[in-house]
Amino acid sequence: MSHESGTLPAEGVRSMFDRIAPVYDLMNRVMTVGLDQRWRRLTVRMVVSAGDRVLDACCGTGDLAVAARKAGAEVVGLDFSGRMLERARRKDPSIEWIQGDLLERPFEDASFDAATVGFGVRNVADLERGLAELRRVLKPGGRVGILEITQPSGPLRLFYKLWFDVLIPLAGKILPGGKAYTYLPASVRRFPGPDELAERLRRQGFGEVTYRRLGGGIVALHTGKGV
Repeated sequence: MSHESGTLPAEGVRSMFDRIAPVYDLMNRVMTVGLDQRWRRLTVRMVVSAGDRVLDACCGTGDLAVAARKAGAEVVGLDFSGRMLERARRKDPSIEWIQGDLLERPFEDASFDAATVGFGVRNVADLERGLAELRRVLKPGGRVGILEITQPSGPLRLFYKLWFDVLIPLAGKILPGGKAYTYLPASVRRFPGPDELAERLRRQGFGEVTYRRLGGGIVALHTGKGV
């Protein structure tokens, strides 16, 4: 396991995100030309309703959880990086922020109306178990929204390769947690494509699974319902 392979043990991922927490939001804005916040709001519109109890898993610095709270939901943000959660708490102290691992069964069965993951599911050590946990904690008919970077197949493919394989690792040479910017493109390359992720969601018991590509194909938003 290594940064170059895009696969790290849980403790390695945790320490990496602790190191990059100070620049995480800035890098998100730069890497997506500011579109990441729009994609988070879209995720909320697709799966969250006012009054819902929502789990935002792998919540990072909390932007998706905050968007869900603004939509009138009661939100629990879960992440295993304490440094990321420190920044999340500053954004909205009314949200319940919990440090923990999705794979350690931290919640009761059928305890949420919706679950979201924004740019974090590829960092879960066991993807199948992670998807199963999202399904387990959802009430029957509960909705899931997973927003994740993917590899485009269209006109943006060459730009994407330049951006992810050259410019982002270069940024890592001058920013805190430099190896994280080697891990990022590698983790995207080894992560299942949109069709495969949709099929994995179905295998874990989600129905009405669909996805849409965003940002010219560099991001995919998957949605589904617990059955």
